[in-house]
Amino acid sequence: MPILSELEKAQLLGDWNNTACDYPHDLCIHQLFEAQALRTPGEIAVVFEDRTLTYAELNQRADRLAAHLRQLGVGPDVPVGLCVERSLDMMVGVLGILKAGGAYVPIDVAYPADRIAYVLEDSKAPVLLTQRRLLPSLPAISAKRVLLGEPLPKSGVPEVAPLVQVRPSNLAYVIYTSGSTGRPKGVMIEHRSVVNRLHWMQRAYPIGRGDVILQKTPYCFDVSVWELFWWALEGATLCLLMPRGEAIPQAIVEAVKRHRVNVMHFVPSMLNVFLEYLDSKPGQVSEALVSLRHIFASGEVLSPVHVRKFNEIIGVNIGARLTNLYGPTETTVDVTYFDCPTRGEIENIPIGKPIQNTRIYILKEGCLAPIGQAGELCVAGVGLARGYLNNPELTNERFVENPVVPGERIYRTGDMARWLPDGNIEYLGREDQQVKIRGLRIELGEIENVIQGYRGVADCVVTTKKYSDSIILIVAYLVCREDTDLKALKQHLQRVLPEYMVPGHFQKISRVPLTANGKADRKALPEPNLRAKTS
Repeated sequence: MPILSELEKAQLLGDWNNTACDYPHDLCIHQLFEAQALRTPGEIAVVFEDRTLTYAELNQRADRLAAHLRQLGVGPDVPVGLCVERSLDMMVGVLGILKAGGAYVPIDVAYPADRIAYVLEDSKAPVLLTQRRLLPSLPAISAKRVLLGEPLPKSGVPEVAPLVQVRPSNLAYVIYTSGSTGRPKGVMIEHRSVVNRLHWMQRAYPIGRGDVILQKTPYCFDVSVWELFWWALEGATLCLLMPRGEAIPQAIVEAVKRHRVNVMHFVPSMLNVFLEYLDSKPGQVSEALVSLRHIFASGEVLSPVHVRKFNEIIGVNIGARLTNLYGPTETTVDVTYFDCPTRGEIENIPIGKPIQNTRIYILKEGCLAPIGQAGELCVAGVGLARGYLNNPELTNERFVENPVVPGERIYRTGDMARWLPDGNIEYLGREDQQVKIRGLRIELGEIENVIQGYRGVADCVVTTKKYSDSIILIVAYLVCREDTDLKALKQHLQRVLPEYMVPGHFQKISRVPLTANGKADRKALPEPNLRAKTS
């Protein structure tokens, strides 16, 4: 059992977790947008390619959609599916759902039909918002379909939003993340948690009228949440990047230059790709990115190499700052922050300190871990999710009572970390088999579960091999009962898993190596034979 001095205990429970702060706890996300629309109705709210919507126009369109959704039975805590490409329709859809009292359930248009069907069935969403061009790729579903971008039924649909008693404790969204049981799980986030997160960001890194945020994170991932809503609190503008443009550095540069973007986000591996692209075009950085003021990074480990590259290529030329953020989906996007140094030797990039109304505990064997000692990172505060939709068993497993502060609810992240002497937190990796690739959260157990259910496969271990900051390969090691057709297996996985979860390499082995306690020994797996044909 760890032994702490009274001074250490005071630091860990008090000084370093003294994050209490007032915020608009009595308001919902859409109400903050509506208030801003009254203040600045004629200002540009959203821009997408050559099209724009003012605050008043966006508010009016969302009102009409909300009224229609109410007639379809949408109200507080009712999940509503949203399967659209990045567009003005996407923003109308999100705000319309919130105004109707519902919780939006984002679904990637690239998901296999089986996964789309599962999310809609598990969430019990009575309505799906989509676009006509996507209809051929959607599965047969019982949910009513509403086509965004097309006229709504005129009969009985009022022009203003209905009066709905939506409370800060009602759900704002349900995001499905990879699940170790083989099925994705829906994380339920309430309005108050999002409002607190947005309020912290505005206090720490203020924006205002004239500022532009680039929305480039796919909306199925929770980083998109602050991109989707932060601008609306202060009369700024949201610039929507072209669909799938987040993986194209040239598209990002052109959007920043054309729309004078001030703030954007990168997953560290994609930040590295972006910086390499800029480095190959010396002399163009200052001209193209001069408007940039702040870049946020999260979703993966941000390394000293990333920060040094950023400072040399962007920081020195235009003075933009880089901030490292950390947080699981279950704690409303981010719970810690660290402003990266702009110069000097950089040996380590911590995940930083807790944001407002958030408390971080590093626990070891149910006790506070001393400063400098590793333990599981646990989170308490306003940002905690309500739990997992329709999964009370998993909710009770991950959201538990704090063993060191009786009566307080914490989320067990499964991440290992330690406190540094200066009050920052250092991330040390996972204690289970969850990984992140390009910011996309992946449970290797989910992939293993699907593969093990395939005919002819006796056993399977899935792992990752990192060859560079931007090249991480998912490798599936298979023990086969018969001459399994790897091409057919891969095609099967492409039908049931998102593209980013399908292994890039398959390798047959005679048996899965085990540790002394009987667990799969991933360290003993052979190096993948990349020259071998697997598909």
